[in-house]
Amino acid sequence: MSKLLQNKRILLVIGGGIAAYKSLDLIRRLKERGAMVRAILTEAGAQFVTPLAVGAISGERVFTSLFDLADEQDVGHIRLARDTDLIIVAPATADLLAKMANGLANDLASTALLATDKPVLVAPAMNPRMWDHAATRRNADRLRQDGIRFVGPNTGAMAERGESGLGRMAEPIEIADAAATLLGATGAGGVLTGRRVIVTSGPTHEPIDPVRVLANRSSGRQGHAIAAAAARAGADVTLVSGPVALPDPAGVKVVKVETAEEMLHAVGLALPADIAVFAAAVADWRVKRAKNSKVKKGKSGPPKLDLVENPDILATVATLDDNRPALVVGFAAETDDVVAHARKKLKRKRCDLIVANDVSPASGVMGGVSNTVHLVSAAGVETWPTMSKSDVAEKLIARFAELLG
Repeated sequence: MSKLLQNKRILLVIGGGIAAYKSLDLIRRLKERGAMVRAILTEAGAQFVTPLAVGAISGERVFTSLFDLADEQDVGHIRLARDTDLIIVAPATADLLAKMANGLANDLASTALLATDKPVLVAPAMNPRMWDHAATRRNADRLRQDGIRFVGPNTGAMAERGESGLGRMAEPIEIADAAATLLGATGAGGVLTGRRVIVTSGPTHEPIDPVRVLANRSSGRQGHAIAAAAARAGADVTLVSGPVALPDPAGVKVVKVETAEEMLHAVGLALPADIAVFAAAVADWRVKRAKNSKVKKGKSGPPKLDLVENPDILATVATLDDNRPALVVGFAAETDDVVAHARKKLKRKRCDLIVANDVSPASGVMGGVSNTVHLVSAAGVETWPTMSKSDVAEKLIARFAELLG
């Protein structure tokens, strides 16, 4: 595990929501990265996790009350708010966001947040209707204007039976990565300082008509993690991203596109570069002529789509005579014969390295937070154990630096 947060002091505010159970894993993830973690557990948060559990994992005292005489004499809410490098609020409930946005200070958590002069990262977690409420949106916008950084929320199932949508707390790995990026933690020893890197990420959406698209299930997590890791390693990074529900990595120039043709154009504008990493899951086909109005159902059955091939972005860049990056890396997302297909792709695309992975439904890779990859090159195949996409990104960046010599 890369110690991206070595010697960093983090204050974790645990709000009251079912996602509070994830705070225990978040503490572990932060400590794995070298951080020292202290926690404020709100009264509502203590309904979901106990001070004993939080203290056992953090190895530190857990603070719960603004009016605890011993705590105020020992640390005090002002020192607690300032004797840290970063405050993380996870889960950040609608109530906590409202208190922060309006400057309320009626408990230890809200008082510490008002008293701090350090950066604050919030991970919202609430029912989709609460997140979409005008008051919550207004509070979130105010907090962003005030310089508060957000990670998530994500889309997924809620605690309530049958509920799903946007409002699920970001995964602990994502929050830990966002903390490292926010604190400017340098990964891989700054080995890409002075290098220019292009990364593509996410899916592409190829329009059928104004409301329908051809797409895939790519979340963009691996591509975004690679871009963030390259930036932490000192590189000048351009991330060309298809439609995703992820925050932009800090320190990275982000170009947002929809279609494969737009992505190819954006990559061309970003050249020259030392490294180009094509992690995006680009649609292989598009409709030859998208309709200008919505295609209606008819008695003749489903419409026949006239499909044509999309440009091959990886092969186009790998075969450039001028401006070809020194290292061109492709991704092979396969559901069977993963390594065999990757070997063929390496030869066909004429790139330098293929990062291959199994994206069959049973693997949980597509849209998940972990990955199992095989590095396929002319020298052979190297298989890595399953790890978080963030750790895959860190290892890839270190390997790219080696390959550049």
